[in-house]
Amino acid sequence: MNKPFSAAPHALDLARQVLGIEADAVRALTQRIDDNFLHALNLILACKGRVIVSGMGKSGHIARKIAATMSSTGTPAYFVHPGEASHGDLGMVTAQDVVIALSYSGESEELLTIVPAIKRQGAHLISLTGNPRSSLALAADVHLDGSVAQEACPMGLAPTASTTAALALGDALAVALLDAKGFGEEDFARSHPGGSLGRRLLTRVRDIMHSNASIPSVREGATLADAVLEISRKGLGMTAIVDDHKRLLGIYTDGDLRRTLEKKLDFSTTLVSTVMSKNPRNIGPDELAVDAVQLMEKYNISQLPVVDADKKLVGALNMHDLLKAKVI
Repeated sequence: MNKPFSAAPHALDLARQVLGIEADAVRALTQRIDDNFLHALNLILACKGRVIVSGMGKSGHIARKIAATMSSTGTPAYFVHPGEASHGDLGMVTAQDVVIALSYSGESEELLTIVPAIKRQGAHLISLTGNPRSSLALAADVHLDGSVAQEACPMGLAPTASTTAALALGDALAVALLDAKGFGEEDFARSHPGGSLGRRLLTRVRDIMHSNASIPSVREGATLADAVLEISRKGLGMTAIVDDHKRLLGIYTDGDLRRTLEKKLDFSTTLVSTVMSKNPRNIGPDELAVDAVQLMEKYNISQLPVVDADKKLVGALNMHDLLKAKVI
């Protein structure tokens, strides 16, 4: 029977030690960032093709993450497995590309096998190793030093601090590239359309507003009874009041209805224009939906008429529409 595992009494101390070693490894990188980093950065900025990131084993996992981070921040990149590269995938590499090769020892056989082909192809090679005198470092156009004083693994065998350092260097490259390219929030949103940021920055009012026959509206000569029926039919908790040219004159909401009931007015004869809210808050169809959220929250309102440049009513939306579109 196998002996059951249990947390050792010193587990917390060991965990703190691991975090300390890895934090020190990343901190030490700040002292070694030099012109080589700038050279690597400029090679990638001048790249007319793609950035290809490669590595074996744990370095391969870090390489995948670096490629993913670069791709999502404005630098097209992808991962190529070095073993697969030597069996055909190297055909994806062109003279316009930059290859980033990760190997802590700098002696990964799978990477060294494909280096001559990369060089013959004319692609630039950036190496990220823990040994500046290694074969991979010496073969590269630029070498980034990712060496660490020690691994966090008590046996010094499992890549721990070294992979953390490599990941941090990759992040530093990606962020420096992002900054150099002027990559902003809207650019980020375009590459993350399924995320909350993408929805907030890409969704326009016209994408979620009610339009055409679903817009609640009555003419300025309509009675309160007409307005209440329109509110009920369209289900947005409001109706817009427009003139003969469909220009917005006012708005009448379910909140206004409650206040009207207190006045005991005759709904069949009272004109809605006499009790409507004039010059209501509104928004344009091309505005961001998140701007509609901010407008509603600022003025504590739940509905917004949508108007064009001539103040003609072209749509309507309420807070529920924004919630449904997951803008909020």
